[in-house]
Amino acid sequence: MAKKIIWSLKAQNNRKEIFNYWNHRNQSNLYFIKLNLLFIEAVNLIAKFPKIGKPTGYRETRVKLVLDYLMIYKEEETLIIIVTIWDGRQDPLKLERILR
Repeated sequence: MAKKIIWSLKAQNNRKEIFNYWNHRNQSNLYFIKLNLLFIEAVNLIAKFPKIGKPTGYRETRVKLVLDYLMIYKEEETLIIIVTIWDGRQDPLKLERILR
């Protein structure tokens, strides 16, 4: 049975920032629409199979790769919390600070 998905405020803001970046860069929202569909597909997969992501070692979070983005989530008893969406090309030390 699939678990309920909750997007943290941080993850919601990450999605908006990614949208704004690609919309501004491409002068079109088509790429983000495709990327967002991949995010939704990944979330649906995580909801059905919570252990699909690789463990991170930080507060029992896991990571699911979506293109260049790391979708970091935490499994609770009855739900999944999407903690953040991180561009894997950024400085990993920043991500460590977020996860601590």
